[in-house]
Amino acid sequence: MSAPAPSAPVIGIIGGSGIYEIEGLKNTRWRTIATPFGAPSDELLFGDLNGQELVFLPRHGRGHKRSPTDLNYRANICAMKMAGATEILSLSACGSLREELAPGTFVIADQFIDRTFARAKSFFEPGLVAHVSMAHPTCGRLSKALAAAARSLNIPHVLGGTYIAMEGPQFSTLAESNLYRSWGAAIIGMTNMPEAKLAREAELCYATVGMVTDYDCWHEDHGAVTVEQVIHVLLANAGKAKSLVQAVTPELSRRTSACPKGCHHALDNAIITSAAARDPAVVRKLAPICSRVVPAV
Repeated sequence: MSAPAPSAPVIGIIGGSGIYEIEGLKNTRWRTIATPFGAPSDELLFGDLNGQELVFLPRHGRGHKRSPTDLNYRANICAMKMAGATEILSLSACGSLREELAPGTFVIADQFIDRTFARAKSFFEPGLVAHVSMAHPTCGRLSKALAAAARSLNIPHVLGGTYIAMEGPQFSTLAESNLYRSWGAAIIGMTNMPEAKLAREAELCYATVGMVTDYDCWHEDHGAVTVEQVIHVLLANAGKAKSLVQAVTPELSRRTSACPKGCHHALDNAIITSAAARDPAVVRKLAPICSRVVPAV
């Protein structure tokens, strides 16, 4: 029988290097966490906000040292899991693929199209194989809480929308941008995949906020956008993101049992490899991810 999922919430936040500078965050300390998948992007910052434990990871490292392709996504999510995080709020800049999603809008995406190709996308490997459901890749509970918090702060936002994850680090061609628009996607970015897939494998609730900085190259006014304008929107979005984290924390703190959306039990029926065929070395490697359902060896 599998062990129970964690009940007390610990909120993990993955985002820009300045987002952890939240007013009221106390008892802060940076910790290095070594994972079986290598080093995460940076140390993790632990703190508490009005009694709720938060854990922050600068996705690209402090100072933005790593490109989206070069991020160790497995180490980042594993480090969050090892740090005790039970839910992940992902905050990232993105481009808009729709006229109505103007710069400054926060899009709480509920679907992804994964166009990345140069990244390790699963914790599992030969010797221990698993298949998790990604039909609904974000946690509806977290997403609704984020939308309510954004509404309370009068932040322009949309609940729902498809996020195109591209490999990068270059931006789209015009033909690609128009293709993605024809698919009905809302926003485009470079970091939420395989982040969302790995969070599901790690049985973490995951929700993402795409903070629109500009229209992608499809827009007729794209050529008139300056770097200074984009930076101005980036800074404004970062300020709003800090307020959003402050506002959503009390609601997320109220959870007293495992996520009713099933996020904390994603591996219940996912392990395919029979017990006799499991590689003990792989089982030990994956212990931080799946020890709840796979006995130690």
